Amino acid sequence: MAIKPRPTKSAAAVQHPIRVVPLHRPEAQRVRAAVAPRLTYRGGPLLTAVEVFTVFWGAEWQQAPRSALATNLNLFFDFILTSALMDQLGEYSVPGKNIGHGRRTGTATLTSPAPNTSVEDSAIQQLLQQEIASKNLPAPGPNSLYFFFLPPGVQVVQGGSASCQDFCGYHDSTSGNIFYAVMPYPGCSGCTGGLTAADALTSTTSHELSEAVTDPLPGQGWYDDNNGEIGDICAWKTRTLGGYTIQLEWSNKAGGCV
Repeated sequence: MAIKPRPTKSAAAVQHPIRVVPLHRPEAQRVRAAVAPRLTYRGGPLLTAVEVFTVFWGAEWQQAPRSALATNLNLFFDFILTSALMDQLGEYSVPGKNIGHGRRTGTATLTSPAPNTSVEDSAIQQLLQQEIASKNLPAPGPNSLYFFFLPPGVQVVQGGSASCQDFCGYHDSTSGNIFYAVMPYPGCSGCTGGLTAADALTSTTSHELSEAVTDPLPGQGWYDDNNGEIGDICAWKTRTLGGYTIQLEWSNKAGGCV
């Protein structure tokens, strides 16, 4: 999830942990990490039985072909949240916090207000909180994770960086510790990585799902000061599970991407 060049172990790395899906850069993937990856637990929360609610922002998600893609993404969550990927994440359980299967609790399409061509992360946070307060989205619990999907042509700006320029998705939390992920539509080669848009979305979504489960407050769960979160170490290395393209995730136990 390197928005900028990867930070070394420093106060800055702790204050601004890596939490995004980086652009697909094959030349960067061939460069070995300067420090061998090793995730360590920082004492923060974990999403032990994650409850995903999908939010499709924009009227385009109600029209073909995006409506079919939205349906596919919901089916993807229905499968992946009880799959071997979640079993794999169980490696990062700690006493009193056992990571297990999750579930999709619902879905919503938000058409008003319509997203602008460029949307700040702060606006997404505000929308999330407003929709929860209006009961258009379910109230958050300790395992809640809201996944926002943006339509084509909408750029997301987060931390001074922009989608399709610096990243392809990210997860974070509001000041009230409401956990969420934002997935811009993969409208550039750096965010498709040679995959179809549908496969790129399931891959990057699995990246952010795995990271939100193991590090919901970025840098306070399972994290590596030199290499980032569980998905960063294995960015754009994919496999197929249940017919879906997902990303490999770092395993401390295996000492590699699995």
